This record gives sequence, C-alpha cells and structure tokens, in this order.
Amino acid sequence: MRLGIDIGGTKTAALVLDDTGAVVARASAPSGRGNTQTLATAVAVADEAVAAVGGWNGVEHVGACMPGLVDPTTGMARHAVNLGVHALDLAGGLEAATGRRPCIDNDVKAAALGAHHVVRPEVSGGTTAYLNVGTGIAAAIVHRGAVVRGAGDAAGEIGHLPVGSGVACSCGQEGCLETIASGTALARMWPRPAGDLFPAAGAGDDRALHVVRTLAHGIALAVQVLVVTGVELVVIGGGLARDRAELDRAVRADITARAADSPFLRRLDLGSRFLLLDGGVPVAAIGAALLPGVPDLERVPG
Repeated sequence: MRLGIDIGGTKTAALVLDDTGAVVARASAPSGRGNTQTLATAVAVADEAVAAVGGWNGVEHVGACMPGLVDPTTGMARHAVNLGVHALDLAGGLEAATGRRPCIDNDVKAAALGAHHVVRPEVSGGTTAYLNVGTGIAAAIVHRGAVVRGAGDAAGEIGHLPVGSGVACSCGQEGCLETIASGTALARMWPRPAGDLFPAAGAGDDRALHVVRTLAHGIALAVQVLVVTGVELVVIGGGLARDRAELDRAVRADITARAADSPFLRRLDLGSRFLLLDGGVPVAAIGAALLPGVPDLERVPG
C-alpha cells in the first residue's frame, strides 16, 4: 500500500492507496504553522490513516507534497508562506517520525500525477496537465506517467507568462496571466464575496459579467498554451473551480467565440481538451502517494 500526505495552506490530508490504486483510508486536520506544527500535523494525519488499514507494517511507500519550492532530491521545502515555513527538511522530518524515507514534491506537481491517475487511469501513455486556479495560477505536466520538470523545474509554470493585462504582477513582471485568472485577480476585480460573483453575473450585473469573462478568458488562454505545447488533456482544479458548472460554461463561451474567427483555434478543438475536476477529489494526496517509484522525466539542463 501507498501513503500520500498533502500539506495544504489550510488543511493537511493523508490517504492510503491499495495495490489497485483505490483509496482505502483517509484522514485530515487543519494545517499547523511553522516547521514543528506543520510536521506534527502531517505525522498525526498519516498515523490516523495508516491505523485504519492495520498499521505501518502494510505501508510500503510514502509520499508527501506541500506548496512552495520543494526539492525532491534533497527533501527540502522552502518559502511555503501560508504555512509559515521558510526552510523545512520535510523528507528528513517525516522519516524521523515514521521510519520511512518519503518522496516529496510540490503540491501542483503531485496533483498532476493524481489527476492523471483519477481521470485517465486507462491511459499509460499520453500527456496530461493539471491547471490549479487558486490564489495564483500554476500548472504541471505528466507525460507517460512521469512529471515533466524542464529547465529550472519550471515546466508548466504558465502563471507568469505575460499576456498584456497591464497589471503589475508579484513576480516583478507586468501583465502576467495570473493578473487576470487567479484568486488574487478576482479579489482585485471583485471586492465582494467570491461566492456572489456567478449569481450576480446571472442576474445581469455588468461588473460581475466583466469579471467572469476576464477570468474565463485567462483560463481559456492557459488551456490553449498547454495544448499547443503538446498536452492532450487539461484537468482544472483549485479554489476558483468550485463553481464548476458556471466556470465551465464561461470558459467554453470564450473558446467558442474566439474560435469562430480562427481556423487555427477550431483545429485545436480546445473545448474537448479540458475538464473541471470535482473539488472533493483529493488529487494532491493521491499524487503524493504515487510519487514513490514513479520516475520523473529528466530535467533539461539549464
């Protein structure tokens, strides 16, 4: 069996996969803050999940993921701001507590593995991307069952691709995709509660309609960028995907409108190349469980 731990900014979850890849145990708790509490919470939910399947003796592989800069080689996690973590030996800390050396990775990369496993379990080859639309927007790519890393470990990191919005981005550039398609962008454009956006748009509120179109356009551009780089299916998740049906309609409307005047876009058939994932599916924890024993594609020298 495989154990996966997803250390999120607000919640830490653990689950166990059996030999068929099915989830057989789950546990979660509010995430701790700082190195000590972050690790303690991760160990506690891992122990709870493992206890449900008879204890640690049946667990052969352990994987963990978290936000920030996560180095699978050294086991270090850095700059997880929402967790109050500056530098944490995540692999070493979990090994000391569990007796097993875990494989670790960034949460979006783990989620890409999990999304591929959930959505395309019958596809051993192929290329899948996971597009996480949360506070920011980020993507990771899985090709033939392995995470694609690229130069500087940045493959799929499309959030800081300039698209000309004219808005200053936290990365130091101007007009990045993240400035029109992210939770940060939504908060800037729509100061009311996020849950009010789609109802207001449905009621004909001009401001809400503009914000929905802007978000949808940014997400549609992200799908387009991923598809033209060779991705066959883009799985969309994250906090902004919670209103799945409404967001799906808005993104498809943007794609359809732009394709009407573009033979190139019609040929890409972007509407068949993406889906919004049910927010209840724990793709990051599933992907974390799959990290051990899954070879990553080699980094491009850079």
